[in-house]
Amino acid sequence: MILNATEVGAGPPVVLLHGLFGAGRNFGAVQRALAPRFRVIALDMRNHGDSPHGADMRYPTQAEDVRETLTALGVEQAAVVGHSMGGKAAMALALRHPAVVARLMVSDIAPVTYQHANAQRVAAMQAIPLTPALTRRAAEAALASVESQPDVRAFLLQNLRFGDMPRWRIGLSEIAAAVPDLEGWVALPGTYAGPTVFVTGARSDYVRPEHRATIRALFPNARFVAIKNAGHWVHADNPEGFLSVLEAFLSTWH
Repeated sequence: MILNATEVGAGPPVVLLHGLFGAGRNFGAVQRALAPRFRVIALDMRNHGDSPHGADMRYPTQAEDVRETLTALGVEQAAVVGHSMGGKAAMALALRHPAVVARLMVSDIAPVTYQHANAQRVAAMQAIPLTPALTRRAAEAALASVESQPDVRAFLLQNLRFGDMPRWRIGLSEIAAAVPDLEGWVALPGTYAGPTVFVTGARSDYVRPEHRATIRALFPNARFVAIKNAGHWVHADNPEGFLSVLEAFLSTWH
């Protein structure tokens, strides 16, 4: 599958992969900051943004989407940065096609299975009546029972188009069916020995000390950096801290 791509800048390619319910535009500030030195490509993952929809959301499939898209864009090798779901897709890409990944930055996710509330979030999103009278306030209220944080509710509702014919721009039914795959991890053979950094939010518990052995078994050159004043959405919670780590990581490449 060829994914929708937004590009800025010129130079060595840097690819940005967003998390569940997100879109490439979530990395807009990162793109602008890196554009003076790099060709920065933000992708909409399948069933997100302006990319096509498809039932299979397993991480090897998502990795193949990224590889096919980079080939279509004429990119043979790139630095790959992925957050959450995008981080798992980035890890899968590095393990399956290590020659494509010059270096790897994974933001607040580990190659393990999680148990999160995504099934409840998706069910609540699907239950919102898509009538012409739908308001943002009503839609947000409908999500309040499954998501207590207003900023997360607003993030989810970025995917809802209001107006005479409200609609979800994401493949909500495909995502709903794929939640077990999205929260899981498919064991892949081999290792990725390239430069790798796992960035975590200091307030997040997604990447725990007990995950490090699993990470290092697959990514033997992994380093770990915690960003203060950040939870799971590291690049949104502390953009300056996230960019500082990313720019330092890229500075030793080009």
